[in-house]
Amino acid sequence: MGGISETCSVCGTGFEVQFRYQMEEKDGGFSFFCSQKCLENSQLGGETGAALATCDACAKRFTPDLVSQVLYVAGRRHYACSLGCRTQLIREAKGVRLGEIAAAASAPAPAPAEGLPPTRREAPAAHAGARAATEAGEPASPELAAAWASAQGAVAAPAAPAASAARPAEPRGQQGAVAVSLSPAGGAKRPAAPPPRPAGVPRYLAVFNHKGGTGKTTTAVSVAAGLAARDKRVLLVDTDAQGNVSVSLGAGAERSLYHVLVMGLRVSDAIKTVRPNLDLLPSNETLAAAELYLAGRQNRDRVLSDRLSAAAVDYDYVVLDCSPSLSLMNQNALVFADSVLVPVACDYLSLVGVRQVIKTVKNVNALLHHPVQIWGVLPTFFDGRAKIAREAVSTMKQHFGERCLAPVRQAIKVKEAPAQGQTIFEYAPGTPASDDYLAVVDRIIESRERGVVGSEAGGSWSTDRPGAATERPGAAAGA
Repeated sequence: MGGISETCSVCGTGFEVQFRYQMEEKDGGFSFFCSQKCLENSQLGGETGAALATCDACAKRFTPDLVSQVLYVAGRRHYACSLGCRTQLIREAKGVRLGEIAAAASAPAPAPAEGLPPTRREAPAAHAGARAATEAGEPASPELAAAWASAQGAVAAPAAPAASAARPAEPRGQQGAVAVSLSPAGGAKRPAAPPPRPAGVPRYLAVFNHKGGTGKTTTAVSVAAGLAARDKRVLLVDTDAQGNVSVSLGAGAERSLYHVLVMGLRVSDAIKTVRPNLDLLPSNETLAAAELYLAGRQNRDRVLSDRLSAAAVDYDYVVLDCSPSLSLMNQNALVFADSVLVPVACDYLSLVGVRQVIKTVKNVNALLHHPVQIWGVLPTFFDGRAKIAREAVSTMKQHFGERCLAPVRQAIKVKEAPAQGQTIFEYAPGTPASDDYLAVVDRIIESRERGVVGSEAGGSWSTDRPGAATERPGAAAGA
C-alpha cells in the first residue's frame, strides 16, 4: 500500500505515512507524526514536553506526566487531569440510556465528588421514523408467487418523513436504547453537519443488491457514464473491495477509498478523472481492512458520509457501486445515499433476493434514522424469449408499479465492454443495451428535475385491489 506524503505536526519533517499510528484525528482534522518519538512528544502537549494540555472533562490546563492521563476514546486522543476526569470520559464514551436519565431526574442530586465536575448532557433531537408501504398483486406464475410470498409483499420506497428532510440525520446509539451525546467542557468541536438533502430527489444514488451477479457494477458504471455524457458532474464511488469499477473503466489508481476512510486522505487527492465530467474514487483489496476500522468507530455507519459530504457538494450526482453483501461498508453507503437503484436479474433466485434489499432499506430508515429510499428496481439480463424473464418483469411491475424501470436487454456486448476498459456507450453505441441504460439515465435526470421518486412521490401505496398499485395522495409515511 502506497504511503501519503505529509508533514510531521511536531517537528515539521516531510515523510510518507505508512502506519495507522502515524496519523490521528482530532478537532475535525488530522495530525501526522513521522516517528514514535514525535507521537510521544505530541501526547505530552508539545515538542519539549513543557507545554500544557487541556483536560477534556473539566477544561483544566495541566502538564501530562502519567500514562493514565492520555487515553484514546473512539479513535481520538483525550486528556484527563485526574482519575475522576478519566472515569467521566470513559463513561461518556459509552453513552447513557434513557432510563438512567429519567431515574436521575427523579432522584435527589448527589453532591459531586471532588475533581469530578457535573456532566452536561445534550439530548438528541427526535427522529421521525420511516415506513415502507406495501403493494399487492399476484405474480405471473405459481413459482414466482411462492418467491414473492416469502418476501411478505414488501415494497418499493418508503417516503421520507418531513422532519428528516428538514435536517440531517443525527448520531444514534445502539439498537433498543436511546443514546445521549455528552459534550465535556473543553472537548473537541464537532464537525459541521452537511446541509440537508431534499427527500425523494435521486442525487446520491447507491446501486445495491445483496445478491451477486445482477449487474450492479455494469449498472453503476453505465449510469455514471451516461449522466456524465448528459453534461452532469458525476462522482463514481467504488465501495466494493473487488475493485471492478476501475477495471471496467480501464483506470488504475494508487490511492483508493481505503486511504480516504482510514488514512484520512482528502477526497480530492484520491479521485481520478476517467472521462469528461466523470471522476472516480476507486477501491481495491485494501478496502477489506477498512471494515475493521469502521467496526471500532463510535458512529461506524456514518464514516463514509463524514468523509464524502464536503466533496460531494461539487457534483451533480454521486453514484455508489455496492458489494453483494451485508457489510458495514454497504451500511455506510446506504446512510450516505438518498436513493437506491436495485438491479435484479430476470430469474427466480434474484427475485427472491429482493426481499433482503427491502428489509435492509427499512432498517436504515427505522433504526439508523436516515431516509434512504428505493428509487427504482431495474430488471437486467432480460431475454424476451425466456418465459421466466417475462414473468419476472411482470411480477416486479405488479409489485413495484412505476418504480419498476424498463428492463435492460441481454447482450454479449455488455460483457465484452469491461475487457476493453470501455463503457457500453463507447464500445457498442446504439445497441439495445446501450439505449436501455440511456433510458435509465434520462429517467434519473427527469426524476430529479421534477423532484419526485420514480414517477410520483409523497404518497403511500394502497393494496385495495390485487395486482394494481394505487396511490393515496397525502398519506403520511410512517403513520
